[in-house]
Amino acid sequence: MSVKAVTHLNFRGDARAALTFYQSVFGGDVTLVTYKDAGNVQDPSEADQVMWGQVTAGSGFHVMAYDVPSHLPWNRGENAYFVSLRGETAEEVTAYWDSLSDGATVLRPLGPAQWAPLYGMLNDRFGVTWVVDVVGEYAMP
Repeated sequence: MSVKAVTHLNFRGDARAALTFYQSVFGGDVTLVTYKDAGNVQDPSEADQVMWGQVTAGSGFHVMAYDVPSHLPWNRGENAYFVSLRGETAEEVTAYWDSLSDGATVLRPLGPAQWAPLYGMLNDRFGVTWVVDVVGEYAMP
């Protein structure tokens, strides 16, 4: 088993530009899934914004990012990141989730998602937002 924690940056319309910039700095590959790609468009003006994206480089550099939809609160610099915790098995991820949940505010309960066998989001007792999931292959709809 292995688990990996990755910084997950939050933007309001700038995720694509930020990921492209980070790729220019660190090299590697950019992967982007828009709200339209995922069939999750709630505001047509945001259809081409990034629902999930990442840069991964052979050096070990890895950062994830998305565009926070306009119906959710976002303030530049105040909630600019999550910690993404990804594991290979449901048992592993559930054990971390159960521990992180102690004293936390659950924002999305751990459960199946379109892009992962298990996914959940919480604010831990120290105010850090964690997105926790089981690594899965993303299937385009």
